[in-house]
Amino acid sequence: MISEEQLDQFRVSGDLVRVVRDEMEVNDVVGIVVAWDDTTFVIRRKNKRVVKLSRNYRVELASSERGSAE
Repeated sequence: MISEEQLDQFRVSGDLVRVVRDEMEVNDVVGIVVAWDDTTFVIRRKNKRVVKLSRNYRVELASSERGSAE
């Protein structure tokens, strides 16, 4: 689970993040962290739509190479 500190760091920096949900790259969500609570967080995608995701997914910088889902 991603920590409050990591989410806040991503939100403040405004960096694009990649949420890896499974082994298929097409299912990744790329956007900016805008909010979170105890179990979920919200990503704003490039098309301005928001996606609410579980905090159990792996979050990484979109500029880095994609890792595998665990």
